[in-house]
Amino acid sequence: MTTHREEIEIKLHVSDIVGLRNRLNRLHARKISPHTYEFNTLYDTPRHDLRRRGQLIRIRIERPASKLEKESTNEDTTGVLTYKGPSLPPRNAINTAKRSKLRGQFKIKDEREVSVTRAAEMAGILRALGLLPVFRYEKFRTTYALPDVRGLKVELDETPVGIYVELEGPIASINRGARLLGYRCTDYMKDSYGSIYVADCRRRGCKPGDMLFPPIK
Repeated sequence: MTTHREEIEIKLHVSDIVGLRNRLNRLHARKISPHTYEFNTLYDTPRHDLRRRGQLIRIRIERPASKLEKESTNEDTTGVLTYKGPSLPPRNAINTAKRSKLRGQFKIKDEREVSVTRAAEMAGILRALGLLPVFRYEKFRTTYALPDVRGLKVELDETPVGIYVELEGPIASINRGARLLGYRCTDYMKDSYGSIYVADCRRRGCKPGDMLFPPIK
């Protein structure tokens, strides 16, 4: 299965998870994807050429949180190979001006994804092409849909550096969903989890590595 689309999204920091869950309940949010563990690996050249060009190559392995066995994430299993890059340019000047204005608030990327049945073999192919794993990060994600907010995915992410909501979909739906969840435009974040993690390390005065949960004893 392959997909190609323009991804439009923002992140919102969650300071009160109980309050957010209560609001989702009041909005009659429908769970469209269960609580899922994700293990992500980003690949790049030794000189980080992809990052400099605003591109990303990622392999993601998912496990139902209820059946989590983290030690199995390195096995040759199914996964999703993702490419993200700068969004495709609009075809006319009016759209160009409109898109430039939108970029101030929203993260807009060209995204291509393909399911792979053997993630470890895919990782070997990337290595053979000169790409190396440069950053690994974990999170737990639950995805919701809001009634009457067309095309919007509300993705609740629990990460080692805090809890965030990603809103993905059409611009109007993102704005409406954010308002319903109690946020304003000034709360919108375009940061990647990598940049959020690096900023958190700077605040704590520690050297960045991979964004992983503490080992389960």
